Amino acid sequence: MSRPSWRERVDAARAQRAATSRVRVRRTVTHRDGARCLVDGRSLLNFCGNDYLGLSQHFAVVGALQDAASREGAGGVGSHLVCGHHQIHDALERELADWLGAPRALLFGSGYLANLAVVQSMLGDEDVCVQDRLNHASLIDAARLSGCRLRRYPHADAEGAIRQLRSMPEGAAMLATDGVFSMDGDIAPLRELALVARVQKALLYVDDAHGVGVVGPDGRGSVAAAKLGVADVPLQLATLGKALGGYGAAVLGDADLIGHLAETARPYVYTTALPPAQAAATLAAVKLARTEHWRRTKLDELTGRFRDRARALGLELMDSQTPIQPVLCGDDARALEMAAALEQAGYWVAAIRPPTVPEGRARLRVTLSALHGVADVDGLVETMAKVRDRIRLGMAATNWREAALVR
Repeated sequence: MSRPSWRERVDAARAQRAATSRVRVRRTVTHRDGARCLVDGRSLLNFCGNDYLGLSQHFAVVGALQDAASREGAGGVGSHLVCGHHQIHDALERELADWLGAPRALLFGSGYLANLAVVQSMLGDEDVCVQDRLNHASLIDAARLSGCRLRRYPHADAEGAIRQLRSMPEGAAMLATDGVFSMDGDIAPLRELALVARVQKALLYVDDAHGVGVVGPDGRGSVAAAKLGVADVPLQLATLGKALGGYGAAVLGDADLIGHLAETARPYVYTTALPPAQAAATLAAVKLARTEHWRRTKLDELTGRFRDRARALGLELMDSQTPIQPVLCGDDARALEMAAALEQAGYWVAAIRPPTVPEGRARLRVTLSALHGVADVDGLVETMAKVRDRIRLGMAATNWREAALVR
């Protein structure tokens, strides 16, 4: 028998990751206090989380969690269709639907599960799912696991989307896109994509994990910002673990489609419901997100300030007006070196490398929060510029020495 060794395969894959500066390491947070984290004994200003509105530690959210846990316990105890669906789940679904202007909402354990559920429940072997090339991995995996044919179009290219749909006219079709792209921070051209979907009789599905709470009127997300409704976008995803500061997700949209998901989507039918205490915390967060508009105003101001200061110092930004502000480094090793130097200066910024982003597009993914202050943003930008310059000088010195040796 000549089966390959699993150990050898794993060792070779890790060696390859190490050779290309792509080893991924978990960091352990021992305490959070506002925008600061205690990591490995060092207090760092966190610029890599997704707590955009600063609600994860809000006293009303934490209080709702504690109060519900004291009454209802720590777990969800069963699936929603057996005995796990609590009145707090029902209240949260209704609040989310009312906020985002949808007839109905359905809770899931995570955004990843929600995307698997939607695509698996709606599409089969003879169908097609057309997706933006930079969509989140969960959407790509969802299409592959559903058995449908997956076709991808160039980023934010509505004409590319319609070409892909036209090339496969048989079977049901879904056009799926992120609303706000998690690594680039830009927003999908949803009005153009809605027109493409209408013409091609495709269901438009928008994963708005990074949009809900942050963009659009009253924070209702990228779909509302594009002035679209359920007739245009029959299904959309809202995460509960980013701007809302909790955990889980919800799919919102057409009542019949949501009913279909509730009865047929495997990641919903065959898993335990969110703990009622977690749903209570998110319900409190939604109410804050709907009423405390100053959080989005502050976030917009900090985003503008970051971009203005970064451009003035020559940092290479991308076209993003959201709290996701990538700073391009190009080389994987350089992104890691910059992230390590920033950490030494007290700033926690994630180095994002392929395959999460395309080859040659490694970056520092800066994320802003209403918890940050003006001085925090100014300090980060100034430190990033100094780190960049120091690395450039080091590279220039290395190149000079190598050239001298050659001579």
